[in-house]
Amino acid sequence: MRHRPRTWLVRSVVLVLAVMAALVPVDPALARAACKVKPNTDQLTEEPWPLRRLRPDRVWPVTRGRGVVVAVVDSGVSDDHPALKGRVLPGRDFLVPGGDGKCDEFGHGTLIAGIIAGNEDEDSNFYGMAPDAQILPVRVIRNDQKVQGDQYSDNIANGIRWAVENDADVINLSVTTKPTAKLSDAIRYAFDHNVVIVAAVGNKQDLEEGRPPDLPKLDGYPAAYEDVIAVGAVDHWGQYYADVSVKRLYIDLAAPGEAIAGPAPRGGGFAAKHGTSFATAYVSGVAALVRASRPDMPVDKVRQRINSTADPNPGGWNDELGHGVVNPYWAVFAIGAEDEEPAPKVRVGLSAPAPDPMRGMRILAIWAAVISAAASLLLVTSVSVLRRGRSRRWRPGRPANE
Repeated sequence: MRHRPRTWLVRSVVLVLAVMAALVPVDPALARAACKVKPNTDQLTEEPWPLRRLRPDRVWPVTRGRGVVVAVVDSGVSDDHPALKGRVLPGRDFLVPGGDGKCDEFGHGTLIAGIIAGNEDEDSNFYGMAPDAQILPVRVIRNDQKVQGDQYSDNIANGIRWAVENDADVINLSVTTKPTAKLSDAIRYAFDHNVVIVAAVGNKQDLEEGRPPDLPKLDGYPAAYEDVIAVGAVDHWGQYYADVSVKRLYIDLAAPGEAIAGPAPRGGGFAAKHGTSFATAYVSGVAALVRASRPDMPVDKVRQRINSTADPNPGGWNDELGHGVVNPYWAVFAIGAEDEEPAPKVRVGLSAPAPDPMRGMRILAIWAAVISAAASLLLVTSVSVLRRGRSRRWRPGRPANE
C-alpha cells in the first residue's frame, strides 16, 4: 500500500526551497544574460528635434551634470548601448532577485536614461541633457502591460526608497499608478532627504476613456503628489501635444514628447516613441544640470527654479502646459529671489542664427510692395484731383479763374 506524503510536509519543503533560492546570491551578469530583448537596428539620420529645441549644450561650459545621480525607476536600463557606456551604475531589480536593474525587456527605461545622460556622440547625432550625470537603474516594471493594484504601486514605492538610500539626487518616475499610503510615504521620504522627484502626468491611452477594455484605466500618481514636478508633453511646434498628454490641474510644466528618439537596449540602434514619459526625462536632465551647478540648493527651490524659468505660456499657467516649456539655459543661469549666491559667472557663447538664403528676395519683395503701395496711392490721388478739376472746368495750361 502506497502512502501519499502529508500536505504539510510537501508545503514545508517547498517553502524551505523557496527561502533558500531567495537567499542564494544571483550573479547580475547571469540575470542580464537571461534578459530577453530583441535588438533595434534603426539609426538616427539627424539630431533629434528636442535637442535642437532645448539646446542643453548652451549650459555645458558651466555644468554637464557631473556628480549627480539620477535614478530611473522604470523597466530597467541596459548599459550595452554606446550612448550609455560608463553612465549606468549597478542598480536594483525588484522583479528578479539579485538583478542589478540592467535588464530592460521593454526598452522604456533605456531610452529615458539616454535622454537624461546619454554620451555625446557626433557620429550618432545624439546626446543626453546632462551627459556627465550617472544613471541608477531601478527595475519595477517588465513591459507596458501595467498592472493595477497595490503591488505595482508598492514596487514603485520600494524603488523610490531604495534610490534615496543609494544616494540618488534626482528620481525620474515615467510611470503612472494608483495612490497608496506606501507610495505617498515614499514620495515624502525622498522630499525630506532633499531628492528632486520628476514624474509624468500620464498619457491619454492610460488615463482617459478610450483605453482598451481589457486593460485597466490608471491613475495619475505619483505626479499628482504635491512634492513632485509633474510633466506634460509638447509637439514639434512647442504646442500642447493633445493626442497624448492629459490635462491636469497639478501639472507644473511641459517638455518634448512627440517622436522621441533614444538608445535601444542590447547595443541596438535607436528607438522612436512618444509620450509624457519621455518629456519627463528631459526635465529630469534639466534637474540634474541645476543640481550640479547649485548642489546646496534645497529641493523645493530647485522645483521653483525649473518652473519659474520655463518658456511661459502667453496666457499664463494652464492645465495643458503648466508654467510653460522647460528651458535648460534659464534654469541654470537665471537669478531669482531664491538664490543665496549669484549665478555662475561665465560667458556662454550662443550660436549665431543661420544665414537666411532668401534674405535678398525678402528685401526685394518688401521694396516692391512699398513702391507698389506708393504708386497705388499716387494713382488714387491723381484720379481724385482730375475729377475735382474737371468739375471746376480746369484744363492744363489755363488758369482756374478764367
